Amino acid sequence: MTINDNLIQVKNSIPADVKLVAVSKTKPIEEILEVYQSGGRDFAENKVQELLGKFDVLPKDIHWHFIGHLQSNKVKYIAPFIHLIQSVDSLKLLKEINKEALKCNRIIDCLLQVHIAKEETKFGFSEQELLDTLQCKEFKELHTIRICGLMGMATYTSDMEIIKNEFQFLKSLFNQVKISYLNGSPDFKELSMGMSSDFEIAISCGSTMVRVGSLIFGERQYNN
Repeated sequence: MTINDNLIQVKNSIPADVKLVAVSKTKPIEEILEVYQSGGRDFAENKVQELLGKFDVLPKDIHWHFIGHLQSNKVKYIAPFIHLIQSVDSLKLLKEINKEALKCNRIIDCLLQVHIAKEETKFGFSEQELLDTLQCKEFKELHTIRICGLMGMATYTSDMEIIKNEFQFLKSLFNQVKISYLNGSPDFKELSMGMSSDFEIAISCGSTMVRVGSLIFGERQYNN
């Protein structure tokens, strides 16, 4: 099957109101263009240097999403063009994004990443850290970022019940934050959860955005 065939198959398996973000990390320009030419406009990268190289040569109407652990000192490189930073995992990073957005005279859309998995290696706010951050004075003074929702990655496991519970927890937290901490803000509407192996469960639990790589492009290729 071609990349285009894969893309059609994935699109057909998700509702029209769920956004499909193609995870293009480690993928060559030619393959990204195949998805682009088939109508894909949302792509996700997890390394700043790789993202910059692709941004330079690919069409400028692409919406670039950042989904990796973002170091504060790298924010300035992507601030002028990034569409959505999905992996904001600290107040320190929020403040840096706010600072660089101000320099670029733009508002940068962000998702707050919540640690819902059992693996300690994954990043994100704990539930308490998230709620504390949303209530703190420093957060309320950030005016050049827009908090559009939450993002989370489930535990890497074949136990679908564990995955489902983690996604349900994140959906519940999303509802709590929207109502109790953001006064029902209309901007706060995205729940990014679900990847190639678990996006159908994520959608059933309320995901509005799925991040799919291998089901579109095939298995990842890593450079040695």
